[in-house]
Amino acid sequence: MTAAPAGAAPAGAAARYTPGAPGAGDPYFPDMGNGGYDVAHYDVALKYDAASKGIAAVTEITARATQNLSRFDLDFLGPLKISALTVDGRRAAYARTGAQELVITPPKGLRKGARFTVKVAYAGVPQKIDDPALGLSGWIATPDGGVMLNQPIGAATVYPVNDTPVDKATYTFTLTVPQGLTALAGGDPAGTRTRGGLTTTRWVARQPMASELTMIAIGKYDVVKGRTPGGVPNITATDRALSISAATAKTFHDQTAAVTDWESSLYGRYPFSSTGGLVVKAGVGYALETQGRPVYDLSRRPGTAPSGGLLAHELGHQWFGDAVTPKRWADIWLNEGFATYSEWLYAEKFSGTPVQKSFDATYDQPADADVWQGVVSDPGRDHIFDELVYDRAAMAIHVLRGKIGDKAFFALLKGWPAAYRYGNASTADFVRYAQRISHKDLSVWAKQWLYSPGKPAV
Repeated sequence: MTAAPAGAAPAGAAARYTPGAPGAGDPYFPDMGNGGYDVAHYDVALKYDAASKGIAAVTEITARATQNLSRFDLDFLGPLKISALTVDGRRAAYARTGAQELVITPPKGLRKGARFTVKVAYAGVPQKIDDPALGLSGWIATPDGGVMLNQPIGAATVYPVNDTPVDKATYTFTLTVPQGLTALAGGDPAGTRTRGGLTTTRWVARQPMASELTMIAIGKYDVVKGRTPGGVPNITATDRALSISAATAKTFHDQTAAVTDWESSLYGRYPFSSTGGLVVKAGVGYALETQGRPVYDLSRRPGTAPSGGLLAHELGHQWFGDAVTPKRWADIWLNEGFATYSEWLYAEKFSGTPVQKSFDATYDQPADADVWQGVVSDPGRDHIFDELVYDRAAMAIHVLRGKIGDKAFFALLKGWPAAYRYGNASTADFVRYAQRISHKDLSVWAKQWLYSPGKPAV
């Protein structure tokens, strides 16, 4: 029997086309993401204007329909105005509705399984998001440019996107800026040219990336390039507005390389094609594990570089959070718990502070302390960056280590990122994996440390 083409309707029946869902189904962020298609690649070509601090951009999205689509949504936020929109090269109808929906109706329905391209041209001054509970994200303007920091809800301020962690894609960024400014992004450099007073730099991210982990930075930066001792390309940059000396910038570069290689020895092969980091003056008050090249806001500490512990945290995320990304935002402890545990391992290795001492100091907080309030595996939308998600999750990991023993635990540290590399995983996936690798029943541990509030006994 000859198989029917993918998505074909039964003989004699007309295909039925329906709209894609306007959300990806995450209860914490119901407006984020969309259904009906899967993105393979984003090509973002962006020109920055220093006088207006605005951008003119064209984003081309390559995707595959996962149902017969009559229309579909992208996420797009803020005052950026669209001048043209096409699907497969043909003009398509569109409307901007709700909190962040860009509703696109192609000239004809898209068959399930079909690949299609969406091209959106737009311009304006992108805006940041200032969420009362979660802080600043999106496009953060700086005196000489801007930086894009997207966790959890910022990507749509700069480009149209399926803004959900479960739809990872590869990226190309082509960034054009006035000569004298530097344009940086995630991924690997793929050429620079200067013409007519403008410099265009291309960056290619070849490994799948969640939209919340994408990064663009434009401004006056000093860039250092090299390789880690283990051979991974290493690109670091420091914002000139922070008055960081060449020696301090070199220390930051070298320590980034050293931590990358050290964590590779613990967690397995570094998952991306380059490492590095940016020190910025953005005023956001946090560091962020943007894929392959974390961003460290040191606005309050001009002239300095990130500490070794902070490097261990953000680079640890490259395995835990970036290579393996949660299925739901409720599972964010899988990011932050392991990144915090990376700090504890770093302190033991390089400062002589045993991991058990770090655990004890954290556990000794009273039962009414913030760290014990809530459920690790479901902290609530407004609490995804609370101590519970970082410190209690790190304690849960250390208790797990004690239950399964060091041999199984350190095998888990390598096996877990490899098993789900470039994909998504949940708390339940992790518990199953830990039980499988340790040959132990971990249901009591999971109930006490992941699924229940309060301070467990140890």
